[in-house]
Amino acid sequence: MPGESGDEHGSLPLRSSAGSRDEPELEEAFDRIIDEGRDRLGRPLLPLAATGLLGGVDVAVGVLAYLVVEHKTGQPLPASLAFTIGFVALLLARSELFTENFLVPVTALASGTGTWPRLLRLWLVTLVANLAGGFVMAGMIVVALPDLRATAAENGLHYATLGISWRSLLLAVLAGAVITLMTRMQHATNAMGVKLVAAVAMSFLLVAAQLFHSVLDSIIMFAGLLGGQAHYSWGDWALALAWSSLGNILGGIGLVTSIRLLRVSHRVEEAQEEAREQSGDQA
Repeated sequence: MPGESGDEHGSLPLRSSAGSRDEPELEEAFDRIIDEGRDRLGRPLLPLAATGLLGGVDVAVGVLAYLVVEHKTGQPLPASLAFTIGFVALLLARSELFTENFLVPVTALASGTGTWPRLLRLWLVTLVANLAGGFVMAGMIVVALPDLRATAAENGLHYATLGISWRSLLLAVLAGAVITLMTRMQHATNAMGVKLVAAVAMSFLLVAAQLFHSVLDSIIMFAGLLGGQAHYSWGDWALALAWSSLGNILGGIGLVTSIRLLRVSHRVEEAQEEAREQSGDQA
C-alpha cells in the first residue's frame, strides 16, 4: 500500500519508520542531545544561574581579546579571530550562552521530556545571567584598559543603531542559526579537537560578519556605555537586545532545530512514546 513504506512502484518513504537505524551517528547524537537536554531543563536555579553567569564572563574574555587586537591593529578580521578564545572558553569550561539553549532543550521538550515553563525558565535565567556576567566584565575592561573605550564605543554604535528592520532581523536570525549549528556540530562527536574547530569557526563567522547576537553585542555595547564615550543610550541597547533575541530564537529554532528534528522524526516519536509510558507507570 502507498504510504510510509512506499508504493508498489518502489517510491521512497517520506520518513524513516520507527526504530530505523540507517544513520547510527545521527541516532547517537540524538541520544546525547536528549540526555543533556533533560539535565538542562531540570537543573536547579543556583547552578543554572552560575552557569549562565560564567557564560557571560567567558564571552566577555573574547570581547576583550577582540578590542585589544582591533585597537592595536585597526583590522577587524584578526580581531575576530582573537575573539574565538571566548567560545573556546565556553566549550572547555562548560559554561553556556542563551543562544546555545535552542537545539538541546527544545529537542528534549519535543521528545516528551520537560515542560514549556522549564524551557522558558532556562532561557530567561541564562540570558539574564549572561548579561550580568558580561556587564561586570565590560565595566572592568573599560576601567582597567581605558585606551579601549573608544574602540568599544565605535563597535557598540554599530549594533545599537541597527534598529528595527528586515536587515537587522535577518542578521539576528543568521546569528541564531550559526550558534545553533555550532551546537549541533559539537554534539555530533566526542572528539574535543573537532568540537574546538566548530567553536573557532562559528564564533569567527559570528563576529567577522557582524551578525546580531543578543549577548555578545550587548557586552560590546555595555563597554561603550560604561566607558562614557558611547553615542547611543541604554534605551538603544534595550531595543537591540529585544530585537536580536527574537531573531536569534527564530534562527536557532526555525532554521536549525525544527528542520533537524524532521531528520529524526522516528526517534522523536519513540522518545515521546517512552515518556508517555513512564508517565503511565508513575501514575
